[in-house]
Amino acid sequence: MIAYPEIDPVAVSLGPFQVHWYGLMYVVGFVAAWWLGGKRAARIGLTRDDIGDLLFYAAIGVVVGGRVGYALFYGLEQLAADPLWIFRVWDGGMSFHGGLLGVALAAWFFARKKNLAYLTLTDFIAPLAPIGLGAGRIGNFINHELPGRVTSLPWGMPFPGMGPEPRHPSSLYEALLEGAVLFVLLWWVSAKPQKRGFVSGVFLLAYGAFRFLVEFVRLPDAHIGFIAFGWVTMGMLLTLPMMAFGALLIAWSQKQSVDVKVNDAS
Repeated sequence: MIAYPEIDPVAVSLGPFQVHWYGLMYVVGFVAAWWLGGKRAARIGLTRDDIGDLLFYAAIGVVVGGRVGYALFYGLEQLAADPLWIFRVWDGGMSFHGGLLGVALAAWFFARKKNLAYLTLTDFIAPLAPIGLGAGRIGNFINHELPGRVTSLPWGMPFPGMGPEPRHPSSLYEALLEGAVLFVLLWWVSAKPQKRGFVSGVFLLAYGAFRFLVEFVRLPDAHIGFIAFGWVTMGMLLTLPMMAFGALLIAWSQKQSVDVKVNDAS
């Protein structure tokens, strides 16, 4: 058993002004995406300034989509009892699947603005996302969020406020799989020209598979519990169509053309 590290969720405190580690993880994700995107921007005819604009669109999509998605998927009762709660983002509550839909919509608007094929843009975006996803899960860990189920494995940790039993550090599993492993996979796959839609499909399928697996050792949200059969969680339910669509997109992409050129420093 390993002791849960004592890390103050507040990184910097200056009087009433506080900067939380979780918020800084968003900054890490967007800075990494800006830097990595700049290395490959020329592939699809974008400039470094265009990458900044794209990330502005994406940031709006992440925050609005993530919050609305959480309210619809996990917090309908709370929303019905207090409609203004949806605006209190500082109270916590963001959904990856909602954020994904928000970014997908933001990408559609950006693609229209720049006269780009939609899947060309999403193929470009997909390898930029995992570092932010992994950083966000580290932020969850620091915030004592997403507790795992009880385990006898040697790296189990007593979760703050949940008794002495060692639990899976499920947020760290997700940081490793959805962050590091997914980034290496997508950066490698996209290093060479691929058929349109293929990289996006790999992202959806791989992320979905990783998330589905971790759900087996992650506690479901306490106010929702298991959805069916005593083991199906809301995360699993939302991830299944994501994996299915990713597999269909990979199959569809095989009939498409290669529409990028490798002329960058990747």
